[in-house]
Amino acid sequence: MQIIVGLGNPDAKYAGNRHNAGFLALDAMADHWSLGPWKKRFQGVACEGVVDTPSGPKKVLLLKPATYYNESGRAVGEALRFFKLGADAITVFHDELDLAPGKFRLKTGGGHGGNNGLRSIMAHVAGDFRRARIGIGHPGDKNLVTHWVLSDFPKADQGWAGELFDAIARSLPLLLEGQMDAFQTRVTHLAPAPKPDA
Repeated sequence: MQIIVGLGNPDAKYAGNRHNAGFLALDAMADHWSLGPWKKRFQGVACEGVVDTPSGPKKVLLLKPATYYNESGRAVGEALRFFKLGADAITVFHDELDLAPGKFRLKTGGGHGGNNGLRSIMAHVAGDFRRARIGIGHPGDKNLVTHWVLSDFPKADQGWAGELFDAIARSLPLLLEGQMDAFQTRVTHLAPAPKPDA
């Protein structure tokens, strides 16, 4: 069993926010692979199922914490304890201010970089986990960050965002097989980030 976590806020008013990029990526995975239904579990909502990969079927749990972004670790820790898994079984999808809009990067370990959702997970989970970073860009002024992340993807960004979430979903078998570089490469090939002047 692998656990794919999406970071976001649970209320409907946040559904299209940049800060909910993790939730949106998980929704795309659930739709593409017919996983589900979503059920209340682990202080959040979760769905599970099997994804066919070249090496055989893999069990996966998608988890959207309902604890609000900054307390995401409570839900993640509960799910890990239930399945008796370690940090290496987790991939966390989240928005990333330090990447240009539409850029996608996957890495294992590292600091939280000021991301309170990651900070919370690190407080509840021992060891390094994978972070799938979805670039949303930076507003240019740290005083504008809260408004930026809690604003919806503007219409101009919805095209690349939809393509990126779809590419992530379609490439999921590579992630579940542990092919990290191949996963990132395929996602960026299917959904290249928009050029800055586009």
